[in-house]
Amino acid sequence: MSVQESDKLVVAISSRALFDLGDSHDVYENQGLEAFARYQIEHENDVLAPGDAFSLVSKLLSLNQYFSDAPKVEVILLSRNSADTGLRVFNSIEHYDLDISRAAFCGGTSPYRYVSSFGCQLFLSTHAEDVRQALESGVAAATIMPAPGGSSEDSQLRIAFDGDAVLFSDEAERVYKSEGLAAFARSEKEAANEPLSGGPFKAFLGALHRLQAALDPHECPIRTALVTARSAPAHERVVRTLRAWDVRLDESLFLGGMKKGAFLKAFGADVFFDDHMVHCESASEHVATGHVPHGIANQSEESAG
Repeated sequence: MSVQESDKLVVAISSRALFDLGDSHDVYENQGLEAFARYQIEHENDVLAPGDAFSLVSKLLSLNQYFSDAPKVEVILLSRNSADTGLRVFNSIEHYDLDISRAAFCGGTSPYRYVSSFGCQLFLSTHAEDVRQALESGVAAATIMPAPGGSSEDSQLRIAFDGDAVLFSDEAERVYKSEGLAAFARSEKEAANEPLSGGPFKAFLGALHRLQAALDPHECPIRTALVTARSAPAHERVVRTLRAWDVRLDESLFLGGMKKGAFLKAFGADVFFDDHMVHCESASEHVATGHVPHGIANQSEESAG
């Protein structure tokens, strides 16, 4: 099966999200850059253990087996390492037979500025400031948090999203923040027929949807879910917004404020994206989680829910 080249999904990943670089990072933090470089070169033939986003990347790359004409998913490595110290990373990529050939090694500076140049729809990193800058440049981005060990035995790629400030703008959440739950519910009911504006992950969801649309719907290797604290009557605007975007989500969970972790585990999420750190911390006890530092929830210490 084939899709247009413009529908190619391109994901950027930092080396510390892809591999466990804890030991070498400790050397950098405690002994400085020269000691770090020396350590990486001395250990460049030692294979790195998988990092928190390794399973997700493996499943993303495995989607290419469903497209006979050309790969439709590409993963780009973006690293603060230099090419010299990054050799260990590429040796590990080769060891695990990951189809990653493009990279930017930035010698200690932030690599976020290359996200748009590579045409990426998503950037995953353990460095929160890099993620924030990528978001400000208009690219979906998340800070990967430490996750439980192991990966899903299911070969299907399962990605879950929060709604407000992730898939959608934070316009409704601002009402909640400033006026409370009753005003939020009333406002959303009154605006039920007005589609929400897109959030930072709208384009990434659209890219996933286009891949899904090109595959057999009965054996699709991608499954998506909305996992939101919203409940009735605030659900209707979400449903109508997705219809207006002509985008499909396979599952939608309206939890009315319940903790999301158990539901994400039941869904079998390979990754969950949320803007609220309190929800991310809870979710990360069960599944790999990406914090999206966007919207009003990240402009104050208090979470909106």
